[in-house]
Amino acid sequence: MKLLQALADGSVVAKRNLIKIKRVPDLLVFSTAAPIMFVLLFAYVFGGSIEIPGMDYREFLMAGIFAQTVLFGATITGSGLAEDITKGIIDRFRSLPMARSAVLVGRTTSDLVNNALVILIMMITGLLVGWRIHSSPLEALAAVGLLLLFAYAFSWAMAWIGLLVRSPEVFNNASFIFIFPITYIANTFVQSEKLPSVLRHIAEWNPVSAVTLAARELFGNTSPLAPPPDVWPLQHPVLASLGWVVVFLLIFVPLANYQYKKAVAR
Repeated sequence: MKLLQALADGSVVAKRNLIKIKRVPDLLVFSTAAPIMFVLLFAYVFGGSIEIPGMDYREFLMAGIFAQTVLFGATITGSGLAEDITKGIIDRFRSLPMARSAVLVGRTTSDLVNNALVILIMMITGLLVGWRIHSSPLEALAAVGLLLLFAYAFSWAMAWIGLLVRSPEVFNNASFIFIFPITYIANTFVQSEKLPSVLRHIAEWNPVSAVTLAARELFGNTSPLAPPPDVWPLQHPVLASLGWVVVFLLIFVPLANYQYKKAVAR
């Protein structure tokens, strides 16, 4: 009964966050503006100087853009929680007869819906600039599902950081310090084997590289001339991505819940 009550309360909080997106559409607009700019920048400015043997760079690019987009989308979880604490909304929730976990479950669930909308917009953008899906519809849906699952697990890490800091402004700076290295030292925009030796090893074990390559394979956007990967996560990117999802959830769900208790007790 407690689980059902927590899920019901979480759905109410998620609905509250989704209504906020509806009433403040700027949030969705600016969530998609930056990824669209990245697509245009890499497709038409940098893409001409990046050669991917055996395939068009725009098809190589889009899986990396999707991975980057869901990671940035997950930061809404942290900034939203930091804002709710600053404005005293969490204190209001605490005065209501609702499950304590509902705030975190509702926030991460609503941001999953936001990420789904952003991915849909980014897929349309990709199709307009020349990206194509060469796999089956089922495999393409699996790619989207894997990206969303990875984003959901990552949003718990952002929730922990959002509860760790004392203001949304601090969260924005803190999250970028974490997001940028994990996004760029990976195979998102260039092949990992073209990176310098040390960075290449980091990129090969980076969870973002695994989910990006998994999405490329499921969308059918891999090059037949690409050399076979040397490390297990890139040889089995789908399994590695699912493994990273489990790791993120096992680490950050307890951490976020623990930090939530500390944050509301301040």
